[in-house]
Amino acid sequence: MVNLTIDGKSVSVPEGTTILKAARQLDIHIPTLCWLEKVSTTGACRVCAVEIEGVDRPMTACDTPVKEGINVTTQSEKLTRGRKQIMELILVNHPLDCPVCDAGGECDLQDICYDLDVTHQEFKADDVNPPTINHWPLIQQVPNRCILCEKCVKVCHELIGADALFVNEKGDRAFIDKKVENCTYCGNCVAVCPTGTMISKPFKFKARPWALRKVPSVCTYCPSQCQIDLNVKDNQVLRVTSNDEGTTNNGNLCVGGFFGSGYIDNKNRLQEPTVEQKPVSWDKAFERVVGEVERIKQESGAEAIAGFSSPRLTNEENYLFQKLFRAAIGTNNIDTEARFGALRTLHALNKGLGLQGASNTMAAIGNADAVLIFGADPTAEAPAVDWKIQDAVRRNGGKLVIANMRQVHLTQFADSQLSYKPGSEIALAHGLGRLLLDRGHLDEDDLKRTVSNLDELKADLAAVDLEQVIAATGLSREALEQAADIVGQADKVVVILGSDICKSASGISKSAAVANLTILSGALRTDGGLFPLDEKGNTQGVLNMGVYPEALPGFQSYAATKAKFAKAWRCDLPDGGLDADAILQEIEAGTIRFLYLAATNPQNFPNSSRWLKALEKVEVLVVQDIFPSEMTRLATVVLPGSSYAEKSGSFTSLDQTVRSFNQAIRPIGQSRADWEIFAELYGRLSKSPMTFSQADIFAEISELTSLYEGASFLDDDRRTCLQKPYQVADQGLQYQLVSVADGVEGLQLLTGTSAGHFGTTSTWAPAPLEVEPEGVLKVNAEDAKVAGVADGDQLKLISATGSTIGKILISESVPQGLIFAPHNFTALGIQQLMPDGDNLTSVQVAKA
Repeated sequence: MVNLTIDGKSVSVPEGTTILKAARQLDIHIPTLCWLEKVSTTGACRVCAVEIEGVDRPMTACDTPVKEGINVTTQSEKLTRGRKQIMELILVNHPLDCPVCDAGGECDLQDICYDLDVTHQEFKADDVNPPTINHWPLIQQVPNRCILCEKCVKVCHELIGADALFVNEKGDRAFIDKKVENCTYCGNCVAVCPTGTMISKPFKFKARPWALRKVPSVCTYCPSQCQIDLNVKDNQVLRVTSNDEGTTNNGNLCVGGFFGSGYIDNKNRLQEPTVEQKPVSWDKAFERVVGEVERIKQESGAEAIAGFSSPRLTNEENYLFQKLFRAAIGTNNIDTEARFGALRTLHALNKGLGLQGASNTMAAIGNADAVLIFGADPTAEAPAVDWKIQDAVRRNGGKLVIANMRQVHLTQFADSQLSYKPGSEIALAHGLGRLLLDRGHLDEDDLKRTVSNLDELKADLAAVDLEQVIAATGLSREALEQAADIVGQADKVVVILGSDICKSASGISKSAAVANLTILSGALRTDGGLFPLDEKGNTQGVLNMGVYPEALPGFQSYAATKAKFAKAWRCDLPDGGLDADAILQEIEAGTIRFLYLAATNPQNFPNSSRWLKALEKVEVLVVQDIFPSEMTRLATVVLPGSSYAEKSGSFTSLDQTVRSFNQAIRPIGQSRADWEIFAELYGRLSKSPMTFSQADIFAEISELTSLYEGASFLDDDRRTCLQKPYQVADQGLQYQLVSVADGVEGLQLLTGTSAGHFGTTSTWAPAPLEVEPEGVLKVNAEDAKVAGVADGDQLKLISATGSTIGKILISESVPQGLIFAPHNFTALGIQQLMPDGDNLTSVQVAKA
């Protein structure tokens, strides 16, 4: 520790600490403009200059490290005079447009001028600033307001890894410019700007900062669940902000978090209930739903009724949904879209590792010595995970291995990129496992303690033929060895798997192979972790709440524990239950006559054309959602639900952290919170009105499950519930024997999420649509040449289940033989080309 004195106060701080941080520890305020704790220091503004006894000139506190015994003065007449002069120089050509500047009222420049009593200008200079830059999407840049603090440049480069912003020109002509093609439109440059230089176009002139009411909330677009503040005025969410301090995302947001709230008050929102496409009162709508349920139960039994819930709904709403169907209606025919992804991975991880989700908190990712990303694009699926990975590999000295069919945003930071052939994930996992053994990277003692079938593990690894792995994956032995060494030599290993694996028809087997690799890598030690990703906001929560027929809330076997829940709910629970695949088959067979879709659109399911054809046969279709769709066109009854901003509840993030949020605005039109709809139907069907509060539901869940046992509850704005890291019990792991699947042949189409959109909800938000207005097909140049198409041309894709036409983008990120298409855009209709429950298929192409 280093001892020093600041303004007569003694303090001890670690070596390397700056004077500014030491002063903050003493609650001594030193003014700053260019300093930002989460990026490297710039020392550009010099407003933070302090005096050090024995040093003949002032030193900048933000980048001067402490030394033993120094005596620092932060306030003096000389310093005040110097700071005022600096501010006057900064203001030489700064426009006096505070009344119309969006930063007015939250401008650091204003605040410091006020604090230093800068009331007049002593200097003059020619104004050589370039004109306002208006051609960038979503963000306006006003160069004559810029003080060249470079916060925006550093956040863009150091935290987001986009490298879009840079300083153009030199001297007094310097200004912040942008490589537009690199921009991810995360909005963090706007958030950190200390003046009104970087302006959010969607928010411009909407409100003064002091007129906004900030409501602590949680972004529900992806499973990272960044902590945000909804900025509200006149029952509208006008912007979204996030604090650097006290948030797991450190104030950073992505395009969805910062710019994506526009869907909330989209004029196309469903605002009133309908029956047979005609507006009705809520009472009439409820009467029709209840009447149809009772009629079909009487005629065909409750097994003729099925329902889907959604990871877009809260924990409480999903709990009420499954209780409504099981206890009030009397059917266990319930499921969600997690059936086609996250649930497959859950089955594999539970069987092999005893896990029901991630094994550690997201903080572990940023401290890893090695990160293995397998079949995932964290930038698109969970942006905050991307930022944690960058913390590990760009700031903390960790290594990065990416195993992916495509190149992704994080490829630029990878020490090893394993671009494997489509469909060869299991072979690759086997090969890496064999190399960990051959190259002496296995911890034999740990494996003996934790693995229950160690002999099977060793026999399986010994049988792996590396030459066959090389042939199957298309990777060189050297590349495989390099990746194995990076993972094997690390103490703290993090493994991340994503949708390329989870949403494959072989998702269970592929996830099991990754689970095996996790065992071999030692990632389940306390300081490492395994993190399965799913792009939707509350997928972990919907699984926790038991919205699938195999389990009740808390991952309790339905068959084994239904008696416990029946007793608690004072009802009889049905036997059996159909999952999504079986529900589809029974709809086609005419057995399922009533279907309830809560925040679910099967147009987004694989083989969507089959689903649409089947839904036309459903006798009664109830759709509860916030936007019109093909589902609402087919619906018997439409019940308008609400966005997260219009209700209270909680969500569970990918690392199983539960965060609550409060209602920020009133529901739009006549729409209602989804929990209110479920509660009303429950009361009418069970003849016992349900009273609801978040606390009541949480108490019931806690009583009936062990989901929150041992969790820590924080006294913060979001009532955060933190789970303990997973601890491996003796003999608690099981190595799973997985067969290598046959490789795929021909040109392949892979679907996944776009980096600029989240599900289909963001396609109703104007700002993300401005950046990415339509789904495009990413095609390798050689495949485009063979098809006779150029960048921007229309290409027809034909599979065994359907066809579609889309615009192509020639990209080096996809290898020859692979086309990537986002499933976020219903208009593109890419899901109709997918086989049942799959994300990869053979296609033929032709110029459209």
